[in-house]
Amino acid sequence: MLNPTDPLAIYMEGAVGDAHGKMGYGVLRYSRNPIVCVIDSKHAGQTLPAHLSPNKEVPVVATVAEAYQLGAKVFVLGIAVGGGAIPAEWYGPIDEATAFGMSLVNGLHDRLGPRYRSLLPGQWVWDIRQEPEGLKVASGEAANLANRRLLLVGTDMAVGKMTAGLEIFAAGVEAGRSVGFVATGQIGITVTGSGVPLDAIRVDFAGGAIEREVMAHADKELVIVEGQGSLIHPASTANLPLLRGSCPTHLILCCRAGQEGLFRIPEIKIPPLSDLIRLYEDLGEACGTFPRPKTVAVAVNTAHLDESAAQAALTKIAMETGLPTYDPVRNGAKNLLLSVFS
Repeated sequence: MLNPTDPLAIYMEGAVGDAHGKMGYGVLRYSRNPIVCVIDSKHAGQTLPAHLSPNKEVPVVATVAEAYQLGAKVFVLGIAVGGGAIPAEWYGPIDEATAFGMSLVNGLHDRLGPRYRSLLPGQWVWDIRQEPEGLKVASGEAANLANRRLLLVGTDMAVGKMTAGLEIFAAGVEAGRSVGFVATGQIGITVTGSGVPLDAIRVDFAGGAIEREVMAHADKELVIVEGQGSLIHPASTANLPLLRGSCPTHLILCCRAGQEGLFRIPEIKIPPLSDLIRLYEDLGEACGTFPRPKTVAVAVNTAHLDESAAQAALTKIAMETGLPTYDPVRNGAKNLLLSVFS
């Protein structure tokens, strides 16, 4: 639905520099579209730092009208709200954007299409979190594929599973490898144009939805599956359908340096990484029912650390796990890719 030439305005009111702005950060970093601005009145007049918007000079403006004047044609909701409901205070800016003739990209659970039925020619609403048609239950057929299937797993939500996956995919393309990417969340789907919004799928069909996407890449030597959530997070139900649907051959654990407890539930502590790695592998194998996936590396989010502290954190995790450990943004993803093929 999103044409790669459409200029985007990303709505991130109050979320620039905040973890809840991850939808916006993902679009800023990976979208092929021109991005004319970010809308955030609390940070208006600034230019986004390079680590949020690499190779792009993106201004922060205060209003939708300013975004329109800069040439924005598409209004992207760039904040990941807990629970996925659109806050009531957002509807004013969304109404204003549609009145200016902007199209909408909405990655939250509440649908905007029914609200905006009378649109101008060429104007559209993309509600990403909708269940695709024709889904079936999973059958485990991905286990019979001869290729490599890499699933990104995590210690928590929003620790960099999508980022690691997209960086490894880009490294694979650059290296001339035959690689496919299965997006499973709103950000990955927005920037790649395809995938399955896993948390919008009825649970009976969730594994089958992943399986269908993986089988569509059966001709690729490597299929990278974007992970979601964490096995230790009480609100996360995504890992079982991801494991059963993709039948992964390889895993990469994703974590945030220095994080001891879950971001939204800090009293729930993150276990030793080696224990969590073994848990993912055990569940993937299911007592020998499926081939045991091998964890080949750890991808660490060190965006909040300076270079010296980041390197110290990577070294510490590598020693704890005995695995190659890199930040795919700070260090590049070439070595993570090589770990899958070693």
